[in-house]
Amino acid sequence: MESHYYNVIINWENTRRGIICSPELNKQNGVCIEVATPPEFPKGIEGVWSPEHLFVASVSSCLMTTFLAIAENSTLEFESFGCQAEGKLEMVDGKLMMSEILLKPKVVIHNEVYIDKATRILKKAENACLISRSIKSKITMEITVEVKPILIEGK
Repeated sequence: MESHYYNVIINWENTRRGIICSPELNKQNGVCIEVATPPEFPKGIEGVWSPEHLFVASVSSCLMTTFLAIAENSTLEFESFGCQAEGKLEMVDGKLMMSEILLKPKVVIHNEVYIDKATRILKKAENACLISRSIKSKITMEITVEVKPILIEGK
């Protein structure tokens, strides 16, 4: 596979806030994200995406997109995918770092015979996620596969 590049531009707005954009994305829909220092730090701002949130979101969204690709290739039929994710910021060897990320993916399927298949695909997605493989943080997963049978009207 050839190399790919993903570009972002950030510009400081005021106080501890900035606006991050991507030239590739802005051509299509002009989406930019406000980012700021999180409230746990001096002069941090509540209610605004932080680098720490974006870091955790990157791992979580990579799990989702990788799961979707593998599920499609494996012909796994599912109703929904969701994932709660929590990143742990702590002091390690005298430096702050995102030491752990806990992923809690939940897949809803219609037939219990596919529970093992859904679980295997989630584990495969975790191992194949290029973002997770690119960082030092410990990644753990608590998988939930829920069965929601299809209700047939009149029965």
